[in-house]
Formats: sequence, C-alpha cells, structure tokens
Amino acid sequence: MAHSLAASFSPAAARRQMTNVIPSWSSVSFQSHRRASVSIRSRPNSLGFKICCSAKKETVDKVCSIVKEQLALPDGTAITGESKFAELGADSLDTVEIVMGLEEAFNITVDETSAQDIATVQDAADLIEKLMLEAPPKVV
Repeated sequence: MAHSLAASFSPAAARRQMTNVIPSWSSVSFQSHRRASVSIRSRPNSLGFKICCSAKKETVDKVCSIVKEQLALPDGTAITGESKFAELGADSLDTVEIVMGLEEAFNITVDETSAQDIATVQDAADLIEKLMLEAPPKVV
C-alpha cells in the first residue's frame, strides 16, 4: 500500500499534517543517498515525531558484539538492532557496563541523560554515530 506524506516548514503545521496523515503509524522510513535510511518516529509526550538516521550496519554489528561480550551471552544467541538490553537479561548495572564498553570501543563519552535513553542495540548505535559526528576531529 503506497502512502504519500506532505509536510510544511512550520513545525506546528507539520505536526498537524503528520497527525492527520499517519495517526496509527509509529515509524515511517525513507531511503537516502547518504545514509542507510531516514525514519520518522512518533514519541509520546514530544513534538509528535522525530527524524533520525539509522546507524551503519558496521556500527550495529560492533555494538551487537560488545553487548554479547559484556553480557557473556552464548555463541548461538541472536542479537539484532531491535534487541532490547532488558530482554537479553541486562539489569541496570549491566547496562552501565555496556555503555562503558561502548565508550571505550568507540572512543566517545556518553552523558548520563543519553545513556538512560538507550534501550536497544539500535538506540546505542544511533547515539554512537551521532556522538562521533559531533566530536571534533582528533589530531594524530
């Protein structure tokens, strides 16, 4: 089923139009030339939608590997971008250790507020790429 989306440059008008166009959708994705995909996700208690870019497959794969190692999961355990840390058996301390492992592996610093928003492997990978883009270039 094909759907078309129209949006105005006014945030208020865009929210009204998006609400009218996709009231029951929680996520819409588009292809982009520079990134794997661009998605619009509705979030409760926010402006109604958020545009974000999905992380590269290599980043997601590396995060999966780090999560698997931090949680000492068996080799046959399947982890994808949609895998939730809690469903993999991680408690709050495990999640802190995962974030610390990601900081070390990617040479980034995750602030506490951002760390609390990470629930899935994809959340972590998206945040990592965002932080790496914002970081000043390293002089070698």
